[in-house]
Amino acid sequence: MTAEQKFRQLAAEKILIFDGGYGTSIQKHGLTEADYRGDLDLVKDQKGNNDLLCLTRPDIVEGIHTAYLDAGADMVETNTFSSTKIAMADYGCEHLVWDINLAAARLARSACEKASAKDGKPRFVCGSIGPTNKTLSISPDVNDPAYREVDYDTLKADYREQCDALIAGGVDFLLVETCFDTLNAKAAGMAAREAEAAAGRSVPLMLSFTITDMSGRNLSGHTINAFWYSLRHLKPLTIGVNCAFGADLLRPYLSELSKNADTLILAYPNAGLPNELGQYDELPETTAKLIRDWVDEGLVNMVGGCCGTTPAHIGAVAKALAGHKPRLVPDLPVVTRLAGLEPMHIAA
Repeated sequence: MTAEQKFRQLAAEKILIFDGGYGTSIQKHGLTEADYRGDLDLVKDQKGNNDLLCLTRPDIVEGIHTAYLDAGADMVETNTFSSTKIAMADYGCEHLVWDINLAAARLARSACEKASAKDGKPRFVCGSIGPTNKTLSISPDVNDPAYREVDYDTLKADYREQCDALIAGGVDFLLVETCFDTLNAKAAGMAAREAEAAAGRSVPLMLSFTITDMSGRNLSGHTINAFWYSLRHLKPLTIGVNCAFGADLLRPYLSELSKNADTLILAYPNAGLPNELGQYDELPETTAKLIRDWVDEGLVNMVGGCCGTTPAHIGAVAKALAGHKPRLVPDLPVVTRLAGLEPMHIAA
């Protein structure tokens, strides 16, 4: 049985548990610049380059994976949110992109195998692919609306390198997450599909939208349903939303998506909104209760946490959702699937 078949089988039986934030857990270690740098000969300051820890402090990264698995996670993501040449350019680490992604995938796989050896339960590794710090849809220069810092082919090539390395390291799935620009997500999704074909094995795609303000749209102006209809041709294993808000403010957007997405839904909110110091105060029990509301409404198939969430949050969520049934994937009318229309338009 393939990883996808096992995943779908479990997703039909229960709410699957994703992991939580990595930045929050890394910050608790109080690392110095020397911890980030290790023995590497690098010109720029490396403090805050969390992905580099896959090479210089693998013990910390695998320890975070293990903490989430022990808390009840069925899946962990690799510590590679910024592991593309474009993003790593800020630290002068473009030449380390392949090594970081490869090491990250192997660390996550090692943690999952050790967890499964203890209890016999399947665990999954998801390759994290962040949006980068560039956008294809919006000019960074208000005086030149047509200007772009990067073009589609360059961005797709960078994503392709990351996807190839993650697959070589043994991930089960590729997660294009925190999608603030739909065109960026399309480039990443196409790169993932090409990498899958080149690898000669199934590596399903997962997509996660992020809302940038209370309008409910991402930075490129798309609603969550527009995002879904723009990318459904990639046939993702899961679609969903992460980051931006806490579980309470994400609920209405999940409600809309749940009606229209004929695939599994993964959602992982922040631990509420940050305080004036940029810290997250929402307690694990509060996060768990709010996510439980999603489940009671039948909105999700898999849940986890994003910024500010910890293994304690994931443990509380896993406990609160034990025994609860997942969302039923709707069998939408054929004309709806072909035209990209909502059911209400068909009825009218």
